[in-house]
Amino acid sequence: MTYDLCDYNAVNSLLKKYGFTFSKALGQNFLVDDSVCPAMAEALKADADTGVIEIGPGIGVLTKELCRVAGKVVAIELDKRLYPVLDETLGEYNNFELVKGDAMKLDIAELISEKLSDCDTVKVCANLPYYITSPIIMTLLESEAPIDEIIVMVQKEAADRLCAEMGTRNAGAVTAAVSYYGSAEILFEVGRESFMPSPKVDSAVIKITVSKNNRYNINDKKSFFTLVKAAFSQRRKTFVNAVSSSAGISKAELSAALDRLNIEQSVRAEKLTMEDFAALANELFSRKS
Repeated sequence: MTYDLCDYNAVNSLLKKYGFTFSKALGQNFLVDDSVCPAMAEALKADADTGVIEIGPGIGVLTKELCRVAGKVVAIELDKRLYPVLDETLGEYNNFELVKGDAMKLDIAELISEKLSDCDTVKVCANLPYYITSPIIMTLLESEAPIDEIIVMVQKEAADRLCAEMGTRNAGAVTAAVSYYGSAEILFEVGRESFMPSPKVDSAVIKITVSKNNRYNINDKKSFFTLVKAAFSQRRKTFVNAVSSSAGISKAELSAALDRLNIEQSVRAEKLTMEDFAALANELFSRKS
C-alpha cells in the first residue's frame, strides 16, 4: 500500500497499523507539509554522484525526496519502532539504506567510508529533534568527516543563534564553533503547523557550508575553543572577568592582550568578532607555550 506521508489521515493510518505513538523524549515531530521536504531536497543541489546522510528519518517523508535527487541516501534512525514503518514506506527505493543506531555514537567518517565511498560529494540533510540540535551539528562538524554541506531543520531560535554574525547579540559559543568550521545561513522558515504533532515553536531550515581550510589562521583549535567557551560562559560579564574566572588566565594577562590588539577593556564576548577571538587566542596561548 502506498501512503501519502503528508496527509494526516494517511499518516495516522500508517502509525496505527504499527502501533506507533510519538515519543516526547525523542523529540518526534514528523513533517507533513508537502512543500517543505521538496524544498530541502532541492536546496542540496544533489545529483547521481551525491551521497546524503539523513539523521532521524521518521516515517520517511523527507527521505523520499532525498532519494529522488541523490545517488544514495543513508538514514540513521534510533527508534526501533520505526524500522518496520520505514521498510514499508521506502521499500521501493534501491538507493536507500537504513542504519540502525544513535548518530551521536556513530563514527561518521567511518560510516561515510563504508557506505558512501563511491560518491563524489557527501551532504547531510535532516529534520533534527530540537533537544539535540546543537550536539548533532557539533558532532558532524567536529568529526571532520568529508562532509561538504549540512542542511537541517531546527528550531527558529536555534537557527538565529547558529547563523548569527559574530559580534552581534545573538552570537554565542555555538556560533563561533559553526563559524570556525564553515559558514551558515537561514534558507527559509517553517511554521509549527507543518508538523505532526505541532510543536510550540516555529522552525527554520539552515545551510552550513563546511570550509576545508583554517580561514581565521587560528594556531591551536583547542585553545581557541577554550577561550570562546570561557568568554560566553558568563555573557553579562566583561570578557576579562568571564575568562579570568572560567579559564584560569589572570586579568592582567587578558587586559594586556586586549591592549596589544586595540580592543576595549570593557568588551563583552558578544561584541567580539571571529577575527578578534582568533587574534586573542593566538596572542594569549602562543605566549604561554
